[in-house]
Amino acid sequence: MADDTDNTKDSLTGVGDTAGLEALIARAARAGKGLPPVERWNPDFCGDLDMEIKRDGTWFYLGTPIGRMPLVQLFSTVLRKDADGRTYLVTPVEKVGIRVVDAPFVAVEMNVSGKAASQVITFRTNVGDVVEVGPEHPMRFVDEDETGGLKPYVMVRGRLEALVARPVMYELIEHGEEIEVDGRLMFAVRSNGEVYPIMPAEQLKRLSA
Repeated sequence: MADDTDNTKDSLTGVGDTAGLEALIARAARAGKGLPPVERWNPDFCGDLDMEIKRDGTWFYLGTPIGRMPLVQLFSTVLRKDADGRTYLVTPVEKVGIRVVDAPFVAVEMNVSGKAASQVITFRTNVGDVVEVGPEHPMRFVDEDETGGLKPYVMVRGRLEALVARPVMYELIEHGEEIEVDGRLMFAVRSNGEVYPIMPAEQLKRLSA
């Protein structure tokens, strides 16, 4: 009689190393055939996984950083942020929660083409996503109260955002301009015909004084 009492090894929460996770997720993601349709999958929640994405984009599993970029890229293809604000790894048969300190991705490189209304800003993330800022990939800017600084984010897919790395943010600011938005003069950036306000122009002047 076959022993079928333990199926945990075939569950995301049951594997004990990254190799096991890689095998399970690779089967779900069909690696190399584009992004899996995680938004269409509706599996049961199966608990939390001891996995965390730090603010700098480093992934940890069981307290140890995952050093293999192809593995991180594979995991990133089955990430999903739901309406409850939590981020999950999702396969067709299960959904497990993971921890994200800030954003799941980091924008590490940018390119700017065109000028003024025809300007297009493109970001590359730490896991290889390339997105053009615009209606499908908007930007937002958040004041960082603890440092008095600014944190820019760009939408990558679904509800998953990339935090723009600080060196890239400085490069982005160089392409800003003063634009009137809803009757107020704002320091902002343009991309694909959209305007993304960063801060009021008078605030920038005070900071630069």
